[in-house]
Amino acid sequence: MTEQISVLLVDDQELIRLGFRMVIEAESDLVVIGEAGDGRTAIAQTAALRPDVVLMDIRMPGLDGIAATEAIVRDHPGTRVLVLTTFDLDEYAFGAIRAGASGFLLKDAQRHEMIAAVRAVHRGDAALSPRITRMLLDHVSPQLGASKSGEPHAEDAELLRSLTDRENDVFLAIARGLSNAEIADALFVSESTVKTHVSRVLSKLGARDRIHAVILAHRLGIGGDAEAPSS
Repeated sequence: MTEQISVLLVDDQELIRLGFRMVIEAESDLVVIGEAGDGRTAIAQTAALRPDVVLMDIRMPGLDGIAATEAIVRDHPGTRVLVLTTFDLDEYAFGAIRAGASGFLLKDAQRHEMIAAVRAVHRGDAALSPRITRMLLDHVSPQLGASKSGEPHAEDAELLRSLTDRENDVFLAIARGLSNAEIADALFVSESTVKTHVSRVLSKLGARDRIHAVILAHRLGIGGDAEAPSS
């Protein structure tokens, strides 16, 4: 039997949570283990239930989804947060990404898009398309602290040198916003091999997840416009 992905639903509107629950629990590999109507309850529920994925509304009364995301990611690094937003690429969505969310999803997303996003963040992929990744990087660039000379800082250069040639290929592909499947196709290897490489890359770079790795790559000057990895 396939191991189920546990999901915590966070939204201040009960009917929306009900709709999400119906969509998620129609899938054999997903299960809703709890709900919360505000940020503080979401933090408490995460601590008590330890979900694999938190489906987090951003705009809620009291403690909003950005603050809740930051607390959850800080205290429970094994839990991934997928934020929900009404408007594509609004300031709230970017704030949630900076707070540590692994991706974001529009509330009017199609059923299959929601399911795919939950599965993606659980397996370590970022729920962001290459286009969204590029726009995200453009938005947060002023805060990245890139070297004005275009050369990596000494500590960043040391991190890069720790990567093997193949890991560097994978890092470049991550920087372009490619999924594990797309990286596997580009490098002519299996997805399981890519998953192993991605884990090693994130570990060596000290990156929490793929989005952090993308932001780091951009800071190093090898972001979304990098050349395709070699085969």
